[in-house]
Amino acid sequence: MDHRIHQVPQHALQYPSQARQKQHVTSRNFKDVLAGEQQPLKISKHATQRLTERNIHIGDRQWQKIGEKMQQAKLKGVTDSLVVMNNAALLVNTKNNTVVTAMDLKEATSRIFTNINGTILIDE
Repeated sequence: MDHRIHQVPQHALQYPSQARQKQHVTSRNFKDVLAGEQQPLKISKHATQRLTERNIHIGDRQWQKIGEKMQQAKLKGVTDSLVVMNNAALLVNTKNNTVVTAMDLKEATSRIFTNINGTILIDE
């Protein structure tokens, strides 16, 4: 009789006590995860120039909301997004948390947006 038939695989015997232990998992809600991972929103030099040239004013509360929505989009796999607001449209890169460019809505209606894989609508 072959002796290999009676051998027990080593991997089954290496850590038998750990296999029986329950892993302790801490539960966190989505908002906590989002808050912990939120990185500061950056505005590129080009976007800053466009905001100034086109007289687009975005308040602190709106910037905060844009940042939150960008994080949510990032969790869904969106890398480049169009953010549409009441007074402006922004092209953002969620991977780098950067606003790439900005335009007012009049200008945005006549444009075709390419190389985006998500859209964020913000009403305020």
